Amino acid sequence: MTLDKELASGMTLSGKRILLIIGGGIAAYKALDLIRRLRERGAAVRVVMTAAAQEFVTTLSAGALSADHVFTDLFDRNDEHDVGHIRLSREADLVVVAPATADLMAKLANGHANDLASIVLIATDKPVLMAPAMNPKMWSHPATRRNRATLQKDAVAFVGPAKGEMAESNEAGEGRMAEPLEIVAAIEALLDISPKPLAGRKIIVTSGPTHEPIDPVRYIANRSSGKQGHAIAAALARLGADVHLVSGPVGIADPADVTTLHVETANEMREAVEQLLPADAAVFVAAVADWRSETSAGEKIKKVAGEGPPALQMIENPDILAGVGHHRKRPSLVVGFAAETQDLVRNAEAKLRKKSADFIVANDVSPESGVMGGDRNRVRIVSKAGVEEWPEMSKDEVATRLAALMAERLKTITV
Repeated sequence: MTLDKELASGMTLSGKRILLIIGGGIAAYKALDLIRRLRERGAAVRVVMTAAAQEFVTTLSAGALSADHVFTDLFDRNDEHDVGHIRLSREADLVVVAPATADLMAKLANGHANDLASIVLIATDKPVLMAPAMNPKMWSHPATRRNRATLQKDAVAFVGPAKGEMAESNEAGEGRMAEPLEIVAAIEALLDISPKPLAGRKIIVTSGPTHEPIDPVRYIANRSSGKQGHAIAAALARLGADVHLVSGPVGIADPADVTTLHVETANEMREAVEQLLPADAAVFVAAVADWRSETSAGEKIKKVAGEGPPALQMIENPDILAGVGHHRKRPSLVVGFAAETQDLVRNAEAKLRKKSADFIVANDVSPESGVMGGDRNRVRIVSKAGVEEWPEMSKDEVATRLAALMAERLKTITV
């Protein structure tokens, strides 16, 4: 069975009924993908859309993906006759609000009920999960904070928001809606059906770049955002693993339910990884600088008129993947990454042999690919069995598939 079929057969939400309330925000487009993800897992999805949500996505799209009628109007005679807002609020196993706008949070926190979405939220006797999405200023506003605290006291669950770039130009911060797969994981956890095939497994993940100092203000580094490594750590944790993330300097938040250790240099990363051994598996995603300056100046190196740049004596950094691949405490499963700009498969196959890895995740990081710093990736899984090419997908999806593959490989290994 191929990995695609294995994942598609994981009907973790079979027989579950989800009522999805789509709020009005640019993140509403993610709700369409969320519907698809829930349906893939066997869930029946009914959708309520606010008037504002319909300005961003159409009821036609939501209806086509959910294979059901989309509810929008409190006073629609047909809907009230057939379902009714009270039945609609109680026939689901879980009510999900994505995106949960500041307005929807405020309405529920303060008991307002003047449209179908807010009445459903007030009338339901089922658990409620909110995935907030809004401008960082709105999220950090005292009123929003008060409303969230009130909702949490009322047993409303939350997933996200995450930090990152906003839809608005030059806006960044905390307020991005959680990715659909993160919301699915939260839904599975709330319904207590989240599969935990990696429970009891200790897994090490490295992520991000390393910074090799030249002087107090300059360093040598690779162009890694840490997005892929952090996503893999989060995906493994969702499957129940005890994940230890060794992260170089990145501008993204630590993943939830993961033990994160922050380092700067390749030597610090190597030492941290070795201290974490033994482990059941290790995934080396970090873009470790291959070389470092033999010495680091104690003060900023100043330019001198008429003189050229100072000569740097470079020395090789430790090869962390190879070190663990040949270590006496080698994990049962060792996964490496190969970031290449040419001869992708050939270089990955050579790395597989030299580093004693079980498989290499190879990706093209040439500038035109947009992988470095971007949100999408296209990888090939290189092992002794051959090469498996995965289609382009989000880095979260790559992480989920890789975690599932690792769980499958570890299944035959005794804890």
